[in-house]
Amino acid sequence: MADDQEDDEPLVLSGSALDALKEFYADRDAHHKQFEDLKAAAEDNAVPLSMDAFAEDWNESQFWYSDETAVALAEELLEGADKETTIAVVSAPSVFVQVKNILAKSGKTEDERPKVYLLEFDPRFEVFPEFVFYDFNNPLNLPQEASLKGSVDKIICDPPFLSDDCQTKAALTVRWLSKSWDTAPASGLRVIVCTGERMENLINKLYRPAGVSTTTFEPVHSKGLSNEFFCYANFECQKWKWRVQSNDEIPRA
Repeated sequence: MADDQEDDEPLVLSGSALDALKEFYADRDAHHKQFEDLKAAAEDNAVPLSMDAFAEDWNESQFWYSDETAVALAEELLEGADKETTIAVVSAPSVFVQVKNILAKSGKTEDERPKVYLLEFDPRFEVFPEFVFYDFNNPLNLPQEASLKGSVDKIICDPPFLSDDCQTKAALTVRWLSKSWDTAPASGLRVIVCTGERMENLINKLYRPAGVSTTTFEPVHSKGLSNEFFCYANFECQKWKWRVQSNDEIPRA
């Protein structure tokens, strides 16, 4: 009988456990409010937007750029862009956020701004109306209503994984999106790819027809990254030049 009474007694948490639980719920509620505020800001085109509400998931290979890097890349995507321009940001949401910030501060109306799309796997980014679900495993499976095929003038792609399979499939997506390919530099298409240094040979091979090569710009991540990261592009600018490579046969425009 005594055992039955003991089993019926309610569990009581220790003081330290209660404090930890309260802290957990407070953090959760604060993060939820932060996310809701971001959603409202995204809908109202308010600035500045921030990546703080989106915790990195390292299992999904999520590593956000520092603000300085994201701004630098966003500026190059927006260089020369007008209402006739279409920009695609593939798996690089921190750059997308800075594109939004720059456009919001530009003073241009919605009708005067370029079209911008964020192709991303993480459904948290559905808070942005420009979100298009994207899974690199199905590189050409994109919604037809977005009319993205062969329509994009400026593209940045940061494939989530440092594998030949992921990089190759992401390149298929970039080519599918691009208005031009074999004549990319001459046609004005801007292509930026940011990924690990060890993918350099493959990237230069996959994007060779578009004139892409390794640049001197080295992206920085907000929380650091153990892998050396390179920026590859089919154009030079004030922020970067092409690296000198001994066996570089990539055509220049």
